This record gives sequence, structure tokens and C-alpha cells, in this order.
Amino acid sequence: MVMNIGISVLIFIDKNLHQPMYLIFCNLSLSDVIGTTRVLPRLLVDILRPPSERLISYYGCVVQAFLTQFFGTTSHTVLMIMAFDRYVAICYPLRYSTIMTNKMMMKLTVFAWGSAFFFVGILIGLTVRLNRCRTMIKNSHCDNASLFKLSCESVLINNIYGLTFTVVLLTASIGSIVFTYTKIAVVCLTSKNKSLNSKALKTCSTHLVVYLIMLISGFVVIILHRFPQYSEYRKLSAILFLKFSATVSIVPGSLNTIIYGVQSKEIRKSLY
Repeated sequence: MVMNIGISVLIFIDKNLHQPMYLIFCNLSLSDVIGTTRVLPRLLVDILRPPSERLISYYGCVVQAFLTQFFGTTSHTVLMIMAFDRYVAICYPLRYSTIMTNKMMMKLTVFAWGSAFFFVGILIGLTVRLNRCRTMIKNSHCDNASLFKLSCESVLINNIYGLTFTVVLLTASIGSIVFTYTKIAVVCLTSKNKSLNSKALKTCSTHLVVYLIMLISGFVVIILHRFPQYSEYRKLSAILFLKFSATVSIVPGSLNTIIYGVQSKEIRKSLY
């Protein structure tokens, strides 16, 4: 919380950091802050309660599931537009200021949050329509899978949409990263400008590390879902790492700001 809010405040008050790259990063920090505060306070309270008192209303569970799915999805979309920003900056440096205008920034931000809100809204809406015959949430927090497991009806539609949503999100996310970094690599390999190559390496390595943390941590939980005997490890991993499928993260949310703070020369200057 301190790191994410601190970086956001620093970018807001320092006019030298009012650049597309850092303004986009504020979206990532906002996702980390809101997502973490939605799950962790409740989780910490439940740890102190006996199991018989760990109760939550159905609609409270729906809100928590929506917010965690929403901000998990937004993290992907924000990193996608960050990749686009780096692509334009390195491949079209002379046109960067004309492409990445305030109007373009607004469009990219609306896309990142608006598309996540729309698709996650459908995801949760399909679950809410189901009749419930169970009351036990077998997870440390509420997510979409936990909600539709409360129903005795067919969840085929939920599974089809959920799988499609996941495939589309991952395809768009990984595809955009592969495309932009391939283009950047080609530019760097064909350019003899050492300054350009050094700048590309610093800015892109920062973004790539953040993306890989999010992607790998998400896959860890997905893989553990396939092994019921490790259900307790899955719960712990979900709390600590998962950014993509259902929960907000502690570790990625903290590492994002550390990585950007250490790698970014402009942010280090502002701190000093």
C-alpha cells in the first residue's frame, strides 16, 4: 500500500513524470491498491475468527468476486497498453509525441478499465442467475468459481464463457507482448545506435519482468487447481501470487513498484 500509493503520489506531484509511461503505470498501482484492499482486510479478520464465525453474505461475496476478477483482468489490459507505449517510443521515436497524446492516453485508459468491466460483468452476471443449493465457500475468499459451485444447476454456459474469456484475454495479452517485443528486438538489432539500444533494454526489461511475474504467478495457481491433494498450497498461492484469474496479489503488487522504482532513472531522481 505504501509503495503503490507513494509512487502514484510522486508521479502526480512531479511534473517531470507526467509522461505516458508513468501515467499508465499509475493505472497498475491503482489496480494493486484497490484489489488488495478488497480482499486482504477481510482475510485478516477471518484469520482471527473461529471457522464457525467466518461468514459473508451472498451479495458481499458477489461484490468481492467481481472486484477481484475485475482488477485481475485490468492488470493484463494495463500491461498491454504499456507494451504499446514502449513499442511506439522505441520504433517510432519521432512520432511518439504526436501518437501518445492526452487524447490517446484517455482512450487507452478507458479501454483498459472499460473492457475489463464489461467482460467481467457478464462473467459474474452468468453466475448470479443460478439458483443456490449450497452455502459453503471452500476458498479463502470469494471468486467466480466459488460462487457457481454453490449451485446445483448446470454450469456449462459459465464454463464455456469462462474458458473463452480466459483464452481471449491470454491470447490478446501474450500476443500483444510478443508482437511489440519482436518489433522492438528487430529495431534494436538493425540499429547501430547504442543509446537507443541501452534505453530500449532498460525500459523494456522493467515492463517484461512485471509481466512475467504476473503471468507465472497466475499459471502457478491454475496448475495447482489440477491437483486436489494440494488444495491448501493452492489457497496460499492464490493469496500470495495470483493476479490473473481470480484474486489480487500481494507479491506482484509489491514487486511492481520495487521494479519500477529501481529501474526508472526519473523516479529515482524524484525520490532523491
